[in-house]
Amino acid sequence: MLFSRAPSLTHTCKRTFFSLPSFDNTPQAFRESKVFPYKKEELFDVVSHVSSYPQFVPFCTGSRILNNTSPRKGMEPYTLDVELTVGFLSFNESYISKVTCVPYSSVKAIASSSTPLFKTLSTVWQFEPHSEGNGGETNTLVTLDLSFAFASPIHAAVSSAFFGQVSKQMVQAFEDRCSSVYQSKNRHHTSFLP
Repeated sequence: MLFSRAPSLTHTCKRTFFSLPSFDNTPQAFRESKVFPYKKEELFDVVSHVSSYPQFVPFCTGSRILNNTSPRKGMEPYTLDVELTVGFLSFNESYISKVTCVPYSSVKAIASSSTPLFKTLSTVWQFEPHSEGNGGETNTLVTLDLSFAFASPIHAAVSSAFFGQVSKQMVQAFEDRCSSVYQSKNRHHTSFLP
């Protein structure tokens, strides 16, 4: 009697010494909140002064106001189109952002959809009065919301190691800048919110 033999099924296992993480371009979001010992007007002035970003914003190497699409008029919101240049390691890229300033309340920067660097980039700074039983001193709660996705997998790969810390670095740089700008005032230290 002859038996037919079932075909042999082989399964090959491949092992690698290391595996690379997935560099998908899904947006990532970060939020930082901190109480600062400054008036919200003072803090707004630091963030809305876009031309000074290269002096204190991490990785920002250039800032150029392209046009003031709605000039500042008192307390009315106004908008700027700004070219920002960022640099890290051997990368140096520029992109256009629309910056909307609501005096003493918020500064929102949205990267243009035509930028080759980011699929999406949104940075929102908000300023709210805050009192923590400080004897009448004016403190401000500052909230930074940062959301981004790189257009290029190469940029996503390079940034994956450090970009999660950028929001913390931005708040620290902002704190240092405020301290520098308002150093003549006798201020207390900032406090983190839980």
